[in-house]
Amino acid sequence: MAYLDEHMETISREELEELQYKLLRSQVTRLYSSSPFYHARMREAKVHPDDIRSLQDIVKLPFVHKKDLRDNYPEGMLSVPRREVIRYHASSGTTGKPTVVCYTRKDIDTWTESLARGLTSIGLGPDDVIQVSNTYGLFSGGLGFHYAAERIGAAVVPASTGNTERQIELILDLGVTAMAATPSYMLHLGEVAEKMGVSIKKDTKLKVGLLGGEPWSIKMRDRIDEWLGIKGINCYGSSEMYGPMFTECSEQDGIHIWGDIAYAEILDQETGGPVAPGEKGELVLTMLQKEALPMIRYRVGDVTEMVDEPCACGRTHPKIRRIFGRVDDMLIIRGINVFPSQVEHALMGIPEVGEHFQIVVDRKGALDTMLVRVELKKEAFTDNIVQLMDLRERIAYRLRGILNIKAAVELVEPDNLQRFEGKAKRVIDRRDI
Repeated sequence: MAYLDEHMETISREELEELQYKLLRSQVTRLYSSSPFYHARMREAKVHPDDIRSLQDIVKLPFVHKKDLRDNYPEGMLSVPRREVIRYHASSGTTGKPTVVCYTRKDIDTWTESLARGLTSIGLGPDDVIQVSNTYGLFSGGLGFHYAAERIGAAVVPASTGNTERQIELILDLGVTAMAATPSYMLHLGEVAEKMGVSIKKDTKLKVGLLGGEPWSIKMRDRIDEWLGIKGINCYGSSEMYGPMFTECSEQDGIHIWGDIAYAEILDQETGGPVAPGEKGELVLTMLQKEALPMIRYRVGDVTEMVDEPCACGRTHPKIRRIFGRVDDMLIIRGINVFPSQVEHALMGIPEVGEHFQIVVDRKGALDTMLVRVELKKEAFTDNIVQLMDLRERIAYRLRGILNIKAAVELVEPDNLQRFEGKAKRVIDRRDI
C-alpha cells in the first residue's frame, strides 16, 4: 500500500483530534483578530477564541453559508493582506454574481497535498499518464487535478473540456491510464469512441476515472466499469473548500476527509444539531489550514453520512458516503452549478418575458440537457416567426452568459404554464442517475 504521507495518513484518532483542536484554536484566534467578517460574526454569536477549549467547542462557532460569499463579493471575506493572494477561482452564484475564492501560496500547496493523497490512495503514481478533462480557468477542477497529478509524479495531459474525438486520440497516442472528468462526460466519451471504432475497454490503457462535479449513482459507476473497463473513483470538493480535494481510496468504501485539513460534521438540516451515528444529514466543513478565505462551519448543502468503520486501506481519517442529494434547489448540470434563481434573474432582465418559467433537465445519451420554457407577456407574443426566433436567441444568449452553460429555450404563450397555489415547481428533473 502506497502513501503520500504515511505518518499523517495513518495517525491515530487521538493524535488527529489533538492536532485538529490545535489547528482550530489557531485558526479561530487568527480570524478573530485579522478578519472583519469573522470578528463581527463571532461577536454576534457572543463567542471568543478563549471559549474554544476543546474540539467539541466548535459547536459554539456560527455557521457560514454560500450566501455570505455572495453578500461579501468580491473580497469582503478575505482574511490575509491582498498582496498574499496569488490566485482566484470562481463558481456560479445564485443571482448571476459568481462566488469568488482567493488562495495564498500555502493554500495552493495544501489543496495539492490533499488531492495528491487521494490519488496515491487509488494507486496512481509516477508510472501513470493522467488526462485532465475538467475545465481549466475560473472553475477549480482542471487546475486542482493538474497540480495534484504532477505532485505524485504522474505525467499530465491538460486536455480541458470538449473536442471529444481529439481527447480519444490523446488517450490512444499517449497511453493515458487515468482521466479526470464528470461521470456523464466519461459515458459520452465511450459513445463517441464507439462511433470512431475504438473500444475504450479493449483498445486503450485507460483504467481509472477520477469522477465528480455532478451527482452520480452506484448504478452509473457500475455501468462505467462494465462497459468501459474503467474504475470510477468518486471525487469530492468545491471551490469554497479549495476545489476538488477528497476522493475514495482503492477500497471504494467512502470518501476520505483528511482531518488535518478539514473538520467534518454531519448535522440535522433543520436544527443544526448533530445527527445520530449512521444517519444522513447536511455536511458542514471547517477548513483548518486555509489562509486567504477560510470556511468555518461552512454549510456545504450536500447530504451524506459519516462512515465510522476503519478503512481496510489503513488510513485512519474520517470518511463520508457518496453524496445523496442537496438540501437546497441547486442543480448540477455537466459539472456546473445552476440555481433556478439564476435563471429567474436572467429572464427578468428581458422586457418581453412574463413572470413564469420552467426548467426541464434531462439526459440525452450520456450528457445532461437543460430546456428553459419561458412564458411571454401578452403584448410580446406575436405570430411573427422572425421576431420570436430573434427573442429566443436573445434569451438563450443571456442565459448562457449568466449560467456558463448552454440551455435550449422554448417560448410559451401567455397563461400556458402551470400555476401553483404554494411554492412554484420550477424544475422538472428527468435524469436517471
